[in-house]
Amino acid sequence: MESSGRAAGGPSRRQVLGRGALIGAATVGAGLAPQAGAARAATAPPVREETLAAEPVEISLRVNGRERTLSVEPRTTLLDALRERLGLTGTKKGCDQGACGACTVLVDGRRVNSCLTLAVMQRDAEITTIEGLARGDELHPVQRAFLECDAFQCGYCTSGQIMSAVALIEEGHAGSPEEVREWMSGNICRCGAYPNIVAAVRQAAGGGAR
Repeated sequence: MESSGRAAGGPSRRQVLGRGALIGAATVGAGLAPQAGAARAATAPPVREETLAAEPVEISLRVNGRERTLSVEPRTTLLDALRERLGLTGTKKGCDQGACGACTVLVDGRRVNSCLTLAVMQRDAEITTIEGLARGDELHPVQRAFLECDAFQCGYCTSGQIMSAVALIEEGHAGSPEEVREWMSGNICRCGAYPNIVAAVRQAAGGGAR
């Protein structure tokens, strides 16, 4: 009789237990491997996407009556070109999605959200910003009306409101308070100075404050 408790030619109890331990360890290891990989992926630094920058191009922009030459990437917005390259920071960056009107400028006399148009698309256009409205110390009538009617609070949206109002009057859409509200609806005032803004536009248009 075998003293080890195994049948003749069969594995011993120690061998069976050893093999079982090896199989269990392998199973646990296989289960932990995906989790360990996920943990490593979570803690690894993010992969930086390749910058899709294009070669800069040289453009000339006619801004406030002056020809300005600058080198920009083709994807540069008119807003960024005005603020970052030409230093005309009166045009404000609000939502950067064309929803608030803070970046409104005039392009060939038309109201344009400068955050939604590319600078390279305006090479042959006449661009007017808030800095180009006054004539020296003489304010534009719309600027003067905004001051007299107290048509601002924090002032962040004011330049866009004024530029939109200038075009609105030229378009002939200041005939009534209701018309002004409709045609100025693309310019948001988060302070809620709308009654005074309407009064200022009406005053500048010669329609009185009401």
